[in-house]
Amino acid sequence: MGEVALTLQVMPKGKEVDMEELRDKVNDLIEPNSIEEEPVAFGLNSLKVVKVVADDAGGSDEVEEELMKIEEVNNVKVLDQRKLL
Repeated sequence: MGEVALTLQVMPKGKEVDMEELRDKVNDLIEPNSIEEEPVAFGLNSLKVVKVVADDAGGSDEVEEELMKIEEVNNVKVLDQRKLL
C-alpha cells in the first residue's frame, strides 16, 4: 500500500464567504498538507487544497464528502490525484 496526493479545488458559495474562515474550517476538518487561495473570476476565489491520504483510505471520495459538509462550500473538484512512491 502507498499514499495518494490529492489536489482539490474548494469553491465557496459566493464571493461574500470569508475565505480565512473557510480556510480555517478546511484545515480543522481534514488537516491538509497545504492550502492556497486562488482567484477564479469576478472577485471570486477558491481554495487549492493538497491532502495526502493512504491508498486504501477511500481515495478522494471520503475527502470530498468531508469538505462538502462545510456550509460555505458550494463545490469540491479533484484537480489532480497521484500515487506517491
